[in-house]
Amino acid sequence: MANQVTRTYVASIRNYQQVRVGLDSLGFAASKLWNVARWTCDRIWDETGTIPDHGTLKAYLKSHERYADLNAQSSQAILEELAEAFDSWYAHRENGNENANPPGYRKHGDDHPRSTVTFKEDGFKHDPKHNRIRLSKGRNLKDGRSDFILCEYAANPDVDVQNVQQVRAVRNGKKWELHIVCRVEIENAAAPGDRVAGIDLGICNFAAVAVGDEALLYPGGALKEDDYYFQKKRAKCDDSDSQKARRLDRKRDERRTHFLHAVSTDIVAECAARNVGMIAVGDLSGIREDTDWGDHGNLDLHGWAFDRFTEMLEYKAAERGITVERVDERDTSKSCACCETTDDSQRVERGLYVCDDCGLAANADVNGAENIRQKVLPSLACDGGDRDNGWMAQPAVRLFDKSTGQVRPQEQVCREP
Repeated sequence: MANQVTRTYVASIRNYQQVRVGLDSLGFAASKLWNVARWTCDRIWDETGTIPDHGTLKAYLKSHERYADLNAQSSQAILEELAEAFDSWYAHRENGNENANPPGYRKHGDDHPRSTVTFKEDGFKHDPKHNRIRLSKGRNLKDGRSDFILCEYAANPDVDVQNVQQVRAVRNGKKWELHIVCRVEIENAAAPGDRVAGIDLGICNFAAVAVGDEALLYPGGALKEDDYYFQKKRAKCDDSDSQKARRLDRKRDERRTHFLHAVSTDIVAECAARNVGMIAVGDLSGIREDTDWGDHGNLDLHGWAFDRFTEMLEYKAAERGITVERVDERDTSKSCACCETTDDSQRVERGLYVCDDCGLAANADVNGAENIRQKVLPSLACDGGDRDNGWMAQPAVRLFDKSTGQVRPQEQVCREP
């Protein structure tokens, strides 16, 4: 039996000169529709005091002239993206970020940037035999009923582009490229073993992994350094919605995504090497609503991509035959993993957990990860009974190496002074 997973493959366009003008026209049309929808949001907001969701926007704009510039599903994707951007902005404001700006217009003087165009099931046809994808135009941009854009693509030679679910035409710098979303079947792999690992997600230490007799620590310093760098660069932009500001945002998102991929890949590989068949990861889905972390803490928390990271972990673990279970992590940072005593004061300082009852001294995040791990164990006895807990105080540190873009042991990573 096989598991079905989603993969996105980036492909270059071989007949670029033949399709460039057509892709430009669609990219411009996407920006125009975004601007019309953005203006509509302002009007609805002024009249009702609420921000319309994507369903309301679709109802308002379905008959608008700009809606027909693109395939209907492509136009719907633009409106969904705008509604999601408003939701993100509102969440920033709710979490204390008074400097967050609502999504702006995609226009610089009389020029429109070339926006990403999404083609869903009705908007493309794939010819895998000849590596071609036919992209639909909207009614207004067609010269005739059979007018379309035929892209010849070149993907990674190791990739088999089949079962295409969605295609995105993305302007990357000065050129268009295709992001092809495929449904891929992966044969069920046998689990590497029957051991259990626990993962505690955090901000200073992005992830702590406990395996029962060993721990791994993944610091989040690289993410925080990037956020600080891009915040300084963005503050120098005269217009927060300028092309330069959006380029900085895009680059920051790309670097964050790469970090998440690198760490999740390394965790799965390290767990497989230790015969782990199940990973228990702390479920933080309600953490923003449950706790006030202060202004600075709430800003960090909003940018904390734990759900996205967990999704990456799930599909990468599945490829190795490892299951991932999301576990309620309430009180795991307060409880002693050795004797189960719970006391708010036992986390004596950042990074250190000391239990007054049994004398355990441990890395605080590793203690949390071990508590998460124990939540999915039927009993401590099945995991070896009494254990030496010295490993909890001295986890192996694995750092993200910016020079290689990979995660490596701390001693192998050269840090700039």
